[in-house]
Amino acid sequence: MNEPDNEMPAIDPAVIENLQEVVSQLRESVSRLDDVAMDVLRSAYSRREGRPAIDKTITQARRAIEKAIHLIDIDGHS
Repeated sequence: MNEPDNEMPAIDPAVIENLQEVVSQLRESVSRLDDVAMDVLRSAYSRREGRPAIDKTITQARRAIEKAIHLIDIDGHS
């Protein structure tokens, strides 16, 4: 029998475990990017400069990682 379109097929528990590990690593990357962004902003502030261009790039990278987390987080704990 075919499964209804709204149901996901069963996923191998080993695959789920691997995805959970990837999600965890991606969350750690988001946290590290947050730290780097704060360092960049603090440095610019101490030099009395505006927002550095790299801050925008870091923010874009962070958002891309968050989207990836949303896509592969099977448990939905994003």
